[in-house]
Amino acid sequence: MSTQSLRFSPEDRTPQEVTLLNASASRYEGDWPSIPHSHAFTELFYVRDGQGEFLIEDNIFPISKDDLIIVNPHINHTEISRGSPPLSYFTVGVDGLCFSFNDHKEYRIFNCREKKTDLLFYFNSIFQELDKQSEGYEQICKHMLDVLILQLRRITDSPFDLITAQHPTKECAAIKRYLDSNYGENITLDHLSALSHLNKYYLSHEFTKYYGISPINYLNHKRIEVCKELLENTDYGISDIAHLAGLSSQSYLSQSFRKSCGMTAGNYRKLKKKRKEAM
Repeated sequence: MSTQSLRFSPEDRTPQEVTLLNASASRYEGDWPSIPHSHAFTELFYVRDGQGEFLIEDNIFPISKDDLIIVNPHINHTEISRGSPPLSYFTVGVDGLCFSFNDHKEYRIFNCREKKTDLLFYFNSIFQELDKQSEGYEQICKHMLDVLILQLRRITDSPFDLITAQHPTKECAAIKRYLDSNYGENITLDHLSALSHLNKYYLSHEFTKYYGISPINYLNHKRIEVCKELLENTDYGISDIAHLAGLSSQSYLSQSFRKSCGMTAGNYRKLKKKRKEAM
């Protein structure tokens, strides 16, 4: 994996400003694992060359040259290179901005191969400006980002609105990190309230405001995601998986899993196994 990352930190940045955070140019060389991750900012991902797959939450999409992927904050995703030439791409991180699509999804993939607008020009220009940092590069980057977003409006057949992305409070961010790391423990809202030194009702309100889900529902969602990963990648029994994910019992896992995924944990494991064998 060869990656060159450049950071953008203008001195006049103000809170809630739509800001270009970073740009990177990467080329997959088979020397790193593709691990799902998320960012606190919106990411624009443009494929320069090659082909592969883009994983967003539980969905897998084929991608190739001149595909653009938009991923809103806090959405798990990763990319996988397939075949030759290897996947090569630009990424641009944008803070203070979210894309609101008509179907309420938190991501979108655009096929730009047949579009007349050369989006690659804008990604390359932002990267080059950050790389060289010649006089006035900050303003050029800001304007390039504005133009890039305007070009997206022109080419997309999926209309979107731009909404200001609020930053979570320090306490909410700390609680989210705690839940991500300690989901296997017995956690209650009272426990989270004590950790954050916030009234539990206020904590629940603030957490929901920033993340769109209450802390306990987020915890349950996290546990189901852990169950999915263990079902797909290990041979642990269902009762063991329930324990590792912090669920009280196998029956509670079954109830929660069916409600979340529309199928039993056993059927989910069989389905994923068949897909792996087919690939």
